[in-house]
Amino acid sequence: MRNLAAVALTLLAILTPGAASAAILSYTGVFSGAAEVPPVATPGSGSAIVTIDTVANTMRVEFDFTNLIADTTVSHIHCCSAPTAGVATGVPSFAGFPAGVNFGSYDRTFDLMDAASWNPAFVAANGGTLSGAIAALLDVLKNGLAYANIHTKDFPAGEIRANLTFIPIPGAAVLFAAGLAALMARRRRVRR
Repeated sequence: MRNLAAVALTLLAILTPGAASAAILSYTGVFSGAAEVPPVATPGSGSAIVTIDTVANTMRVEFDFTNLIADTTVSHIHCCSAPTAGVATGVPSFAGFPAGVNFGSYDRTFDLMDAASWNPAFVAANGGTLSGAIAALLDVLKNGLAYANIHTKDFPAGEIRANLTFIPIPGAAVLFAAGLAALMARRRRVRR
């Protein structure tokens, strides 16, 4: 019985969103012209997922977009203050981002310890080190102050934007821990 209790408590500690040892942090957003500042009247839309592995120091960027009015030019992540902020990631654009299209997808993993993954001005503004840039980006992501956008020929400031928000640990993991705790409580009642 004590072993089951220890397992349940350990699982709960591991699966709780506040666990300090979390290595994978995911953020998501919905691309729209209404999210741009100022808003853009466009049928363009899409989705963004940014996944950071704090142990491997990598960042995976996954974008899907469609119905843009004009052809794409660049895309990147902005951060640090709202409503508009400087570019944090590589400039002028994410490496290999598809230019000259009005729909598409993008999926690339960046090494955050590679200076080419960053805007040099962002690194300089955050202690001049890549570690400082990583810490600053994680901080603004945690506080909901970062966004991704896609720029086009007709909208050089950005046609669609996705405000990035944290994706919590899936509810299934928390439900599993709660179910295990309920089984322990039931077993305890049956034994008495």
